[in-house]
Amino acid sequence: MTDRPATERVYAHAPVLGPEAMDALAIRPEGIYVDATFGRGGHSRMLLERLGPQGRVVAIDRDPEAIAAAGAITDPRFEVVQARSSEIARVLDELAVVAVDGVLMDLGVSSPQLDDPARGFSFRREGPLDMRMDPGSGESAADWLARAQEQEIAEVIWRYGEERFAQQIARAVVAARAREPLRTTRQLAALVAGAVRTREPAQDPATRTFQALRIHVNQELAELEIALPAACARLAAGGRLAVISFHSLEDRIVKRFMRDLSSPPRLPRDLPVRAADIPAPAMRVVGKPVRAGASEIAANPRARSAILRVLEKP
Repeated sequence: MTDRPATERVYAHAPVLGPEAMDALAIRPEGIYVDATFGRGGHSRMLLERLGPQGRVVAIDRDPEAIAAAGAITDPRFEVVQARSSEIARVLDELAVVAVDGVLMDLGVSSPQLDDPARGFSFRREGPLDMRMDPGSGESAADWLARAQEQEIAEVIWRYGEERFAQQIARAVVAARAREPLRTTRQLAALVAGAVRTREPAQDPATRTFQALRIHVNQELAELEIALPAACARLAAGGRLAVISFHSLEDRIVKRFMRDLSSPPRLPRDLPVRAADIPAPAMRVVGKPVRAGASEIAANPRARSAILRVLEKP
């Protein structure tokens, strides 16, 4: 058996909806593709496997650990840049890339981030209450909780976690921090468990609060609102944007964005315009939303909530 390049060897973390995302991108062997959320490189490696010698993958991630992991890929068709996905235009400008054939976004937190207690993303493991995707930038969850007003905390937990006990949790946070600083994940998880009066089946009471704080600390939804149009603006004709989301807040933004771009422009009802003269939509939705199959969910329970949506530039 011939030895395969380093980029094509087996890698530990299988990306969610990997084959489905590759099919969705309708990969051109000579194309240029952006993996806007590199993570540990599962999707980037799959792209490289499908590209020809002239193909190219540009990977982006804000997490320095992801950038370090990308050093294992030695394929000359691959390059990685530490940046936010919303900075895709700047990244491509600096690389002198005018247009690309596809952009892939795998939203939310990665499995390695969740599994590392030192990152503070998981309520299941004791660690510092950090939650920053780039630990060298911005304010940690602990620092924000130490200074935010009770109502501000409640609003974040309600808006980004859709937690009905947001007010009670915020009140408990303010009372607890008056006694001692909230610095660890287990401290916060225990506090939330005491404030949540009823439990959802098969879900830890801290789930929604941790999601909300992570989204707020990293400004994930604001980033997504910027990244989606920025990615579409760099697509070549026939290029595709594929987005994998994991919760309703993300998917709502993606669904609305794709619907709006794939719909004819809204004109006043009394405007005398023939149907033939109405401008065509800027983009078109490709197929129906794709979800993980039973076998993938069995192998990776985190894939259960994943949903893939695709947009194409005509």
